[in-house]
Amino acid sequence: MVIFDAQILIIVDTNQSVRNKNEEVEVMFNDIAHRYDFLNHFLSMGTDRLWRRRTINAIGRLIQPSSVLDVATGTGDLAIASLRLKPERVTGIDLSEGMLEIGRKKIMHRHLEKQIVLQRGNSESIPFSNGQFDVVMCAFGVRNFGDPLRGLSEMLRVLRPGGVVAVLEFSKPSLFPVKQLYFFYFRRILPLIGKILSGDPSAYTYLPDSVMSFPDGDEFLKLMAEAGFGMRKLRRLSGGIATIYTGIRTE
Repeated sequence: MVIFDAQILIIVDTNQSVRNKNEEVEVMFNDIAHRYDFLNHFLSMGTDRLWRRRTINAIGRLIQPSSVLDVATGTGDLAIASLRLKPERVTGIDLSEGMLEIGRKKIMHRHLEKQIVLQRGNSESIPFSNGQFDVVMCAFGVRNFGDPLRGLSEMLRVLRPGGVVAVLEFSKPSLFPVKQLYFFYFRRILPLIGKILSGDPSAYTYLPDSVMSFPDGDEFLKLMAEAGFGMRKLRRLSGGIATIYTGIRTE
């Protein structure tokens, strides 16, 4: 009986931890939404745009999608980039209403309202039915999931058999001198500039911390396998600063 009670406590604590992280991430991104796009492009020196294009190219080599879901869409940059694949519809979901509002304005400015719809949604409880999408993608969002395995499992669930998942994430380079320069910039320069320009002292400290604790490379491929994805591959970008992961729902 004691063991059973302990298991219940562990489950409750885990669920509470997931909820707490989701709430913290939502508040943080709402706070920095007004400066997010500028800081993204400025702090990466525009490389984030190239990484997104390469993610879309990786998807296009695997499938010609009709329906696309962008999880943790933020301000919609990856959703907009995916229109190069000529899908019939693109849907983006995110916890942060502040980020979504910026994304909707961007979509309206480009007159893309008929092609892209952004709505609030939790990556660990995706509000769509099984097998609804040809592609599910996520850029710089999985490390923010309260429970990455649950989020990946949800991404698998809403994919049709034969559908493709693509995840773009920061990773940890290992080659000299990229590794040394990257860690210095990520730990010292980026938090300072982010703090000054965003007005949020925690957001750009959270970024390097979340990247350092995230399972990248083969570890992330194992997580994808645990979620149920087949034909898993990775491609390193910019000396290992970022990585594209792809997989397929095989059944």
